[in-house]
Amino acid sequence: MRLLVHICCAPCFAAPYFHLKKDDHEIQGFWYNHNIHPFTEYKKRLDTLQEFAKKEDIPLIVKDEYELEKFLRKTAFREEERCRVCYYDRLKYTAIIAKRGNFDAFTTTLLYSKFQKHDLIKEIGESLAKEYGITFYYHDFREYWKEGIKISKERKMYRQQYCGCIYSERDRYLK
Repeated sequence: MRLLVHICCAPCFAAPYFHLKKDDHEIQGFWYNHNIHPFTEYKKRLDTLQEFAKKEDIPLIVKDEYELEKFLRKTAFREEERCRVCYYDRLKYTAIIAKRGNFDAFTTTLLYSKFQKHDLIKEIGESLAKEYGITFYYHDFREYWKEGIKISKERKMYRQQYCGCIYSERDRYLK
């Protein structure tokens, strides 16, 4: 299967990538993470992904647009729904690129993290698949959690300490 994988960061991509590759999927990565704050965090995550992709010879589409204002406008006064908004924006753009690029399906590394709202990601992915006429490849990548941590540490990848948005940064460090 020719699969477009939305990638939130290299550490979340590593283990799923190796398993998808082992299953003979043709994988192309896609970076679009307009939610990540601050800009220095955004750059660290993107640089780490590009380094991993280069080492593994993974084709990568990068939508390198730091759109903090757009993200904040959509989430202001809807902070409790911020994850839904964020997932939707990133998966929608992934579905569009996958359809235009004649991929067989799209998926996301958001399905790897045990800290994400897994059922919501699946619901949004399946809804967008119907809307755009392309398959959402669902796999619960959380089964590779420990393996991904091991890979990212062995490869000395930058490992972030929060999801990415300004709200998750606050929640992580305010405690």
